[in-house]
Amino acid sequence: MKKTHIAVGVLALAALAGGGYGLWALGMNQGIDMMSAPIGGANEGGVDGMVDSTASSDGGKVDPSTWNIPQGEAATRRHMESGINAGDVDPETGLAVQYYHDPMVPGRKFDSPGKSPFMDMMLVPAYSGADSADNSSVKVSPRIQQNLGIRTAAVAMGMLAPEISASGSVQWNERERVVIQSRAMGYVEKLNVTATLDSVQQGQTLLTVYVPDWIAAQEEFLSLQKMKGENLQPLVDAARQRMLQVGMSNAQIRQVEQSGRTQPRVAIVAPRSGVITELMVREGMTVQPGMTLMEINGLSTVWVQAEVPEGQSVYVKAGVNVVAKAQAVPGRSFEGTVQAVLPQLNSNTRTVLARIVLKNPEQKLLPGMFVQTRFMDSSRPETLIVPSEAVIQTGRRAVVMLANEEGRFTPVEIKTGIEFDGKTEVLEGLQPGQEVVLSGQFLIDSEASLRGLEARLNTGEQP
Repeated sequence: MKKTHIAVGVLALAALAGGGYGLWALGMNQGIDMMSAPIGGANEGGVDGMVDSTASSDGGKVDPSTWNIPQGEAATRRHMESGINAGDVDPETGLAVQYYHDPMVPGRKFDSPGKSPFMDMMLVPAYSGADSADNSSVKVSPRIQQNLGIRTAAVAMGMLAPEISASGSVQWNERERVVIQSRAMGYVEKLNVTATLDSVQQGQTLLTVYVPDWIAAQEEFLSLQKMKGENLQPLVDAARQRMLQVGMSNAQIRQVEQSGRTQPRVAIVAPRSGVITELMVREGMTVQPGMTLMEINGLSTVWVQAEVPEGQSVYVKAGVNVVAKAQAVPGRSFEGTVQAVLPQLNSNTRTVLARIVLKNPEQKLLPGMFVQTRFMDSSRPETLIVPSEAVIQTGRRAVVMLANEEGRFTPVEIKTGIEFDGKTEVLEGLQPGQEVVLSGQFLIDSEASLRGLEARLNTGEQP
């Protein structure tokens, strides 16, 4: 029994040892493959991922972008023996050495060849004009682009005008309100309007007031007009001034002068069409100078106090066009403009009041109704616009991946404006006609980060 257990244990140890050796051999093979891979990335001219290390790009010269790490280390040793440093021309490649770097630690560059301070290996050179020396972009082969499903879109000029919706209530337009007051002491003989909210038309007689104080001034004026003699005109003018002082208008004075009779009654007419909102008199009441008799408010236009969310109030300003709809008036739209954004914030709802003037030609909108408004700012200038899916928000800044020629992609930092309907406004960083990546940009951005590329703020030059 014990021998059986020992045999089983020996077989198990042998299986573990065999599996461990297999994993070790697989890792060694993969490491050898990685060491033989080109430093500058996959070459399109290779077959099944293999590259031709002797491929030339300029009159038979060796292309260093196809070198693997051992070949790069060999070039560094050759530079050390020949005294070649960064800035010198390598006679074997015909290219100038830009810098030396450790492929395992991207972002660190050295001016002289030597051993890597990070790994147990030699530094490798990067040449000007070679793919491996381009430290501002990432190159992706067409096959990889197709596998990643990379899509691009052109940067275009356009106007991004967000449509903001807000609810509001209809109110009287206070600028269409008129107040009718008494200009003299008298008695209300006839009142033609007897209730508030009665409609009146411009020129309609509202009430008739008997003013006894006018009789004496008018009789004095008529007596002086009938008198004959010299130097009477100053007296006539003085009598006319007294009639003005007791509250008579120029039209009423002309009526007395033309008729030759006293006019103790005055008919007060509506100065505009509208609705009686305040009525302070009744027939038989005594009125005093300066006493308010009634108020009239027009309905040709109305105010709407719309509650705009605090975060969207920046897009609402005076002059913005507005379209409103009311459930009480189905199938109708009312046009208007923003008159003012009131300097007051509701701390409970975090909304700002926008005062809107709406046209109300048929007087369908009445104070107290609720309406739904849409703000449309068509006066915004044209700016650069990109699809919002192209923008990578890092928290501190916004970055897009710019698609260049020959399958190269460059991270570019941009300054964004408003965002609406899947589009983002670009204030700085891009030019019209450039191509930005819409899908797969996060993978490219990750590769750029691994290579130590920093997103630059494009100032108009092409990379």
